[in-house]
Amino acid sequence: MTQVGQDTLGTRSTMTVGGKQIAYYSLKKAAEKIGDVSRLPFSMKVLLENLLRFEDGGFTVATKDIQAIADWQKNPVTGDEIQYRPARVLLQDFTGVPCVVDLAAMRDAIATLGGDTSKINPLVPVNLVIDHSVMVDEFGHPKAFEENVEIEYQRNMERYDFLKWGSKSLDNFYAVPPGTGICHQVNLENIAKTVWSSEDQNGELVAYPDTCVGTDSHTTMVNGLGVLGWGVGGIEAEAAMLGQPVSMLIPEVVGFKLTGELKEGVTATDLVLTCTAMLRKHGVVGRFVEYFGPGLASLSLADRATLANMAPEYGATCGFFGIDDKTIDYLRLTGREEEQIALVEAYAKEQGFWIDPAAADPIFSSTLELDMSTVVPSLAGPKRPQDWVALPDVDDVFNKDMAETYKKTAARVPVEGKDFDIGDGDVMIAAITSCTNTSNPGVLVAAGLVAKKADELGLKPKPWVKTSLAPGSQVVTDYLEKAGLQSHLDNIGFNLVGYGCTTCIGNSGPLAEPISKAINENGLVASAVISGNRNFEGRVSPDVRANFLASPPLVVAYALKGTVVEDFTTTPIGVSKDGTDVFLKDIWPTNLEVSTTMNACVDRGMFQARYADVYKGDKHWQAINVVGSDTYSWRAGSTYVANPPYFEGMEMTPAPVNDIIEAKPLLILGDSITTDHISPAGSIKADSPAGQWLMEHQVAKADFNSYGSRRGHHEVMMRGTFANIRIRNEMVPGIEGGMSRFGEEVLPVYDVAQKYKEQGTPMVVVAGKEYGTGSSRDWAAKGTNLLGVRAVIVESFERIHRSNLVGMGVLPLQFKEGDTRQTLGLTGDDAFTIKGVAGLKPRQDVEVEVTRPDGSTFTFTALCRIDTANEVEYFNNGGILQYVLRKLAA
Repeated sequence: MTQVGQDTLGTRSTMTVGGKQIAYYSLKKAAEKIGDVSRLPFSMKVLLENLLRFEDGGFTVATKDIQAIADWQKNPVTGDEIQYRPARVLLQDFTGVPCVVDLAAMRDAIATLGGDTSKINPLVPVNLVIDHSVMVDEFGHPKAFEENVEIEYQRNMERYDFLKWGSKSLDNFYAVPPGTGICHQVNLENIAKTVWSSEDQNGELVAYPDTCVGTDSHTTMVNGLGVLGWGVGGIEAEAAMLGQPVSMLIPEVVGFKLTGELKEGVTATDLVLTCTAMLRKHGVVGRFVEYFGPGLASLSLADRATLANMAPEYGATCGFFGIDDKTIDYLRLTGREEEQIALVEAYAKEQGFWIDPAAADPIFSSTLELDMSTVVPSLAGPKRPQDWVALPDVDDVFNKDMAETYKKTAARVPVEGKDFDIGDGDVMIAAITSCTNTSNPGVLVAAGLVAKKADELGLKPKPWVKTSLAPGSQVVTDYLEKAGLQSHLDNIGFNLVGYGCTTCIGNSGPLAEPISKAINENGLVASAVISGNRNFEGRVSPDVRANFLASPPLVVAYALKGTVVEDFTTTPIGVSKDGTDVFLKDIWPTNLEVSTTMNACVDRGMFQARYADVYKGDKHWQAINVVGSDTYSWRAGSTYVANPPYFEGMEMTPAPVNDIIEAKPLLILGDSITTDHISPAGSIKADSPAGQWLMEHQVAKADFNSYGSRRGHHEVMMRGTFANIRIRNEMVPGIEGGMSRFGEEVLPVYDVAQKYKEQGTPMVVVAGKEYGTGSSRDWAAKGTNLLGVRAVIVESFERIHRSNLVGMGVLPLQFKEGDTRQTLGLTGDDAFTIKGVAGLKPRQDVEVEVTRPDGSTFTFTALCRIDTANEVEYFNNGGILQYVLRKLAA
């Protein structure tokens, strides 16, 4: 049921679609009262409709908020605060498990406060897709998929049992079982409707734009389908589930005009890597991006989804597309009901969401333009997704990084027990992975055709390359098999390993022990080439330092070449079975080959068959036998799921917020600190605090699993906070990994934090630009809070992590222009005092007093990055969950 507001502007109207009458909130009628809105960007029209539907006389949405959207056209900059309510929430299992843990904990807590446990239920549809747990343990053989599934269930049964409890105990909560696909591809191909409809409290059917927030930053992919969606932290998502609006500032919208068409041999991946670099340079953090222009006509819906997917990499909240015939064709191809498709077209045309090439361009805050005919084959790397590099220059970029970062030139070393050697720049991992590209039949068919041509010439991957194919949907297997391409992929090592994120999120599995040993004992700078969206240090594999993002066909080609230290376009990638050199051009398919093959092998029936019963699962899932209940029976001794401490001792009245007095730095960090650095998702080292805790609790090293899989247990996750193997704390120069300093004693970050907590000393974290880039990882904020960090002081924040910190009661402060940790000379021996914390207002200036070891003091001014009045309430309550819980209990 959808809740609707008062509609004081009288915009509620009805339309007839397929003989059925349906209500909607008319933008045309609104324009009669607030002025012309025809040139609003499509994404802003979605926000406008949302405010019209939920306008309630000013309790959360006032008519002035609606007017502010219309007036934005006169001055399109970040503006007033609004309260936005997405239609639904999307979760993946790494972030979904802690969400369900928190809901279970909230049920316990509301019972303690004397409230009703039934109030802790999602009020909007919540889809959780289990996609993050499968690892590439087995690869390169026909039984790899089957064996990886068995291992996945053995490792994760306790988590899956818990998630099945959630699906049976929580209203509006639907769990898509393991082995189905990646959440964003399942969302694109099945869950999303483009236009949603449901009954209101009066029993009338109401149509409205499909919108969502998701606990994975690549939720943005669904913007390619005209669905406004973006990533939020788990704590924000839980609040949205429980009926709380998302508090946000009216955004700036950057228009990205596309003209021309991609040239022969250029892929959608090349386009998105080019756009990512351009948008990062332009500066779009915290802004909406909307694509427009005549070039849209040449892009398939899957191409648009690829562009929308990587919004987190270019830093935007979303990368939005309007609705047109391509949208309708895709909805039909993927098996949506004809009645739904008719509603989408009728509603989009009536409300002004339909792309009209003859209409005037929307008004944007700023614009940039790309002639797509100028895009060339490219990769991104070796450390960041915005580091675009043209294909012929990859070797130069790698060799320069070797010289400047590692102070060495490429060398080769023998591998114990093998008849080959390996060297710097050798490709150890070649993975077709991630929602970004495996949602796009064009690039996957291209990869299959490269494999076919290579196989027919007798080429094989180099023996040190770990190859894998992990699509985001079972439909991919159907069309690759129908096209006769999967057998060729199998023959060159790209066997199916699972339907999930795998290598893109660090679930690449271990390298062969002799190879890993040779890399680490000789300090080799090994490389990976993956069709993913993230290539941060330490993410893909602990053994690999240089990671490049590339299209799936290039991934196949790099597996054959086996190195990034030679020019890929002018040197052979292998030798055929008749002894002749084979070059990339010899195995690269034409655009016509790709389109002809794709049109012949992808059909509506595949999608209908695969999604007919998407919640049923395989025999393993069906065998999990759990009973729903009001509260969860926490398992004593569990190392996967535990009742978190957030609500311990909580009372109906919030405790006063104390000033931060004489806080010590826990870490002083540089630029581009990602949520991977703060809260890693990959492997757990045996000698780390988390590894030691697991062993103390009788967990063998072989059963550690990953940090991501253990996000349901706060004891593991707080020990894993700032435990990334590549993080560099400037308080301990020359040391790589999660270490800090207590006095002169160098210890793991967790151990230092415990010593300060025992003393009653608060802590701060200090860093540079772009703090918290990457995944929408709520544990990056939860772990920060549980370690005892009261404030984070940086040059700039990435959007999601900033709001997560507020949601966990941690104060985000931003240096004023010109101030940095270096200009202020901040060190690990300083102490920080921040007063007036109890009376903070949004975005006010805050004085920070620094006391030096010699007793001298100075102050600097920082900007409080609690951005909205709602966020102040969350902060004063100790966090967003505490705020929501008190409201529900009252």
